[in-house]
Amino acid sequence: MPAVERVLIVGGGTAGSALAALLARGGVAVDIAEIKPDLTALGSGITLQGNALRVLRDLGVYDEIAASGFAFDSLGIRAPDGSLVAEIPDARTGGPDLPATLGMERPRLAAALAGAVREAGARTRYGLTVTALDDHGDSVTARLSDGTSAAYDLVVGADGIRSAVRGLIGVDVAPRPAGMGIWRVHTRRPEGVERTDLVYGGPCFIAGYCPTGPDSMYAYLVEKARPRESVAGADRAAHMRELAEGYGGAWDEIRAGITDPDRVNYTWFESLLVDRPWNRGRTVLIGDAAHACPPTLAQGAAQCLEDAWVLAELLLDSGTLGQKLFDAFMERRYERARAVVEASVQLAEWQLDPSPDADVPGLMGRIAAMVTERP
Repeated sequence: MPAVERVLIVGGGTAGSALAALLARGGVAVDIAEIKPDLTALGSGITLQGNALRVLRDLGVYDEIAASGFAFDSLGIRAPDGSLVAEIPDARTGGPDLPATLGMERPRLAAALAGAVREAGARTRYGLTVTALDDHGDSVTARLSDGTSAAYDLVVGADGIRSAVRGLIGVDVAPRPAGMGIWRVHTRRPEGVERTDLVYGGPCFIAGYCPTGPDSMYAYLVEKARPRESVAGADRAAHMRELAEGYGGAWDEIRAGITDPDRVNYTWFESLLVDRPWNRGRTVLIGDAAHACPPTLAQGAAQCLEDAWVLAELLLDSGTLGQKLFDAFMERRYERARAVVEASVQLAEWQLDPSPDADVPGLMGRIAAMVTERP
């Protein structure tokens, strides 16, 4: 018997949607409160490593995302002029029957997960969030932004790096800037771009791109963090083109296509790690609400999905809900998530402050080996 009958998930992103679908399939009544007014997803594209694809396959959406995304099994390292320096086989962290990496458009991933939520029978309420939580020991009363309230066996905060739930349960942890900012653009894929290629050097710390479909890709430039308001919205495309002037090869075509400022976004690299346990009573944090990291390892979505998979398994198999279940969740998730966050931050720090002792391949290899194992 499941440990819970009614669950409220705050946040309908990657972690929240995956958890909702898994629990609803197991017979749990699930509500999602999503603050956005409709099904939208910010950002240009997303890189999914094999361990993320493994969970998406368990969710039954892998075939759908594979059909709309772009899979590849190697990583290219290039010089600023576009010449190939090295081609590195990428770790197949989801197992030999899944690609090492798949790039796709974020809205397509969001749509696939939303479809899984609907098919499982969970309910998503848009334009809604939680304003207060009252834990009674055997249930939690959630007061919602539309003035209503309802009792649940469990509340899950899956509402992102700036989680409202985190504050409501008294967890005083805020995101920390990593010192880098990233410019991203979603654009047309040049012929010959069939995997992620990275350039270290030139005017930016990193210049890279990832194919996201038959004719699409996202490209990115990583520089030292600047004030977010320092480049006006209308100037974003011109600024990204200027940064891209230092790169050749595929970047010549990419640069020419950076014309629409609305297709360019700029964000900081940030990190966050909530110390264990991630619950306060019958409210628990997952995904970016509990841990978030710079995208230097492309493990953010994978770790969110793993949270959902492990928590769903425990809730569906345990029979009762108590601190013992949350402790078991921490035993399987905390050290793994911490290792990913710390390694992602370390890679950013080595870019900002180069060290002769930096062992980038070794660090990346250790994380790849760890996430290849099921959590």
